Amino acid sequence: MTDFETHYRAEFALGEHSVRHLRRILRLYLKGSGLLEVAGAAELAVSELLANVIRHVPGRRCGICFLLQPGGVRVEVSDRCPRLPVPGAGDTLAEGGRGLLLVEAVTERWGVTPHPDGGGKTVWFECGRSPAPRPAPRP
Repeated sequence: MTDFETHYRAEFALGEHSVRHLRRILRLYLKGSGLLEVAGAAELAVSELLANVIRHVPGRRCGICFLLQPGGVRVEVSDRCPRLPVPGAGDTLAEGGRGLLLVEAVTERWGVTPHPDGGGKTVWFECGRSPAPRPAPRP
């Protein structure tokens, strides 16, 4: 694989249709990499991270990076807003606040890395193939 095939990186000012377009790019990237089985979870998680940028980041500017890993993908969304995201309490009647709970539910790992200069953060998640089922032990 060349370096171009192992990662995709871009910067955006998110608009009305950006989430849909970035989901499509991610799906095509995963399909081309033989990772289509993780696309559903990755698309849902990236939608939630991008929705947070739209709601909470002034100017809606962010960088996005898809990084291939053995058997999976890491997706990073970076912005210049220093406020760190906090998972909601899971109130079923609330109109928001459940996005990071969804990310946690559909990914293997996720986290937030503040930028060293204090001027923003990177929110990331990793999705991987499910391990092959082990054969049942014989009596």
